[in-house]
Amino acid sequence: MHDLIATTALGAAAPCVDHHGPISLTEEPGFALASIAARRGAERATVLAIRRMIGPTAPKAGHWAGERIIAFWTGPDQWMLEAPYDSDEFLFERAIKEAKGKASVTEQTGAWCRFDLRGTGLAAVMERLCPINMTTFIAGSATRTSIDHLGCFVLCRSEDHISIHGPRSCAAALHHSLLTAIRAAF
Repeated sequence: MHDLIATTALGAAAPCVDHHGPISLTEEPGFALASIAARRGAERATVLAIRRMIGPTAPKAGHWAGERIIAFWTGPDQWMLEAPYDSDEFLFERAIKEAKGKASVTEQTGAWCRFDLRGTGLAAVMERLCPINMTTFIAGSATRTSIDHLGCFVLCRSEDHISIHGPRSCAAALHHSLLTAIRAAF
């Protein structure tokens, strides 16, 4: 018998939550991720597979779409799928089934960490972190950018909610960068 205890990307038993001024920074460990990339000649079939999982449209460049399961564009004919882990633990397997051999699907859950920023004044925080034009980065927008030295995906979920996916191996550095930017803004 093993007495294993799951830890978050920051190494704790419970997610880290920080509050500073009007902003909260929350570590979000409860999601599953899978990447899906169309194989040559199967671009349309891959879009249809994504649509079967998330709803009527697969997101275009610079966007995300979906409700419980979402997809965000990561490159030409490539997307990342995200879903709550408690309801979609087997997101990877479902994506493989839906792709029907027309796309390459890779499990990504353990490779990424996610931090959510919530509150008013998020533009002031983000402009200290990366070169996203926050005047056009509205709900439904998604982009890949660099935060400090880390390649990250940033999703605008609403006017007062931004999610940042970064490399899990650098979760502490990303958390520090986010917290530093929040403190500098407020």
